[in-house]
Amino acid sequence: MKLHRPTLLLAEVRESFSMAMNAVTAHKLRSALTLLGVLIGVFSIVVVMTAMRVLQDRIEANISSLGSQTFMINKWPAVFFTPPEGIEKIRRRKNITLQQGLRFQEKVTLARSVGIQARFWAGEIQTAHAKTAPNVQMLGETPGSFSSRNWTLADGRILADTDVQGVRDVCVLGNSLATNLFPSTSPIGERLKIDGINYTVVGVLEPQGNSLGGDQDNFAVIPITTGLNRYGGSWWRSLQILVQAPDQAGYDACVEEATGILRAIRRVPPGEANDFEILSNDSMIAQFNAFTFAVRIGVAVVSSIALLAAGIGIMNIMLVSVTERTREIGIRRAVGAKKRNIMTQFIMEAVVLCEVGGVIGVVLGILGGNCLAWYMEVPPAIPVDWVVLGLVICSLVGIVFGTYPAYKAANLDPIESLRYE
Repeated sequence: MKLHRPTLLLAEVRESFSMAMNAVTAHKLRSALTLLGVLIGVFSIVVVMTAMRVLQDRIEANISSLGSQTFMINKWPAVFFTPPEGIEKIRRRKNITLQQGLRFQEKVTLARSVGIQARFWAGEIQTAHAKTAPNVQMLGETPGSFSSRNWTLADGRILADTDVQGVRDVCVLGNSLATNLFPSTSPIGERLKIDGINYTVVGVLEPQGNSLGGDQDNFAVIPITTGLNRYGGSWWRSLQILVQAPDQAGYDACVEEATGILRAIRRVPPGEANDFEILSNDSMIAQFNAFTFAVRIGVAVVSSIALLAAGIGIMNIMLVSVTERTREIGIRRAVGAKKRNIMTQFIMEAVVLCEVGGVIGVVLGILGGNCLAWYMEVPPAIPVDWVVLGLVICSLVGIVFGTYPAYKAANLDPIESLRYE
């Protein structure tokens, strides 16, 4: 019975794979030392990419707290990727003050809402019957911040302009903070103590849930003027301005208007660069991705050198294997094996060596990279694209560096091979 060509090829590949596995297991120590180079190369790629993916997921979740049509104006960039002289130039920028923020709020016309904010304090909050862990954030805001940050009111009211103007001791609580402090009663109208100062609760926000292991509702909001009065004025503290565009279509126009108004308020000369940063979810994520892309390329280049060295080692071992198995090759040729069968056998053996090392490297890389996820208490990540790429590269290394030994084996003279001792 004559076999069809696809069936014949599949049978040859299966036979070659079986022989390759037998050859690998027959010389365990030599095989282990040979695939160690591939293992290290793949491990170095996967462990770094897994760690980067964990970090990227964490940063993207954290910076996505702004609304979809909201951008932030800040003195500082979100992440520093500049040389020391660039950082010093940014440090010399003038702070964004409350007066500048209020003037900006008066002049802007295209924005749906404008908020001014600052972070003042973090610590323990107490009531007469309960207290929190020392990790509660206290934010200073204006009424426009609530819309810009997608905060929705659950009970009571948000901060009012009169609260800001009157420097009142009032606060709005995140949902989980309100539940922890007042588990059985409504917090509206109740008093609590923040950093030794009594505040009256006027509102509670809807829950936002957890983000990668972090509680997004564990904060208190006070009028920004109250915070500046208690923790120091903006002569040394730079504030942030939150601007919400009316819709996605008007986003770019709103950014352009806001940039022009703030340049005029801060008296930036024509032709000079802005002395402030325009930050949005998309811009910050793009900036982080651009930085991590360079890191990924660098790691890929370094790991490629390790894989190149591993490939040379595999070629060397395969040439030794061809010499050791010369008589075996002669016997196979004598009983009818063709050159392509010999080539397939030895190329498959090289690929199996690489793939075994690659699989072990992938497993160890994922485990090692997710140690960062365990440390940061965030969900683990598996960079499927880099795992697949790593295994494909292993196959290519096996094929490229196994071809010459396989060609040499296939072209041995059968008669001379049978005489080889």
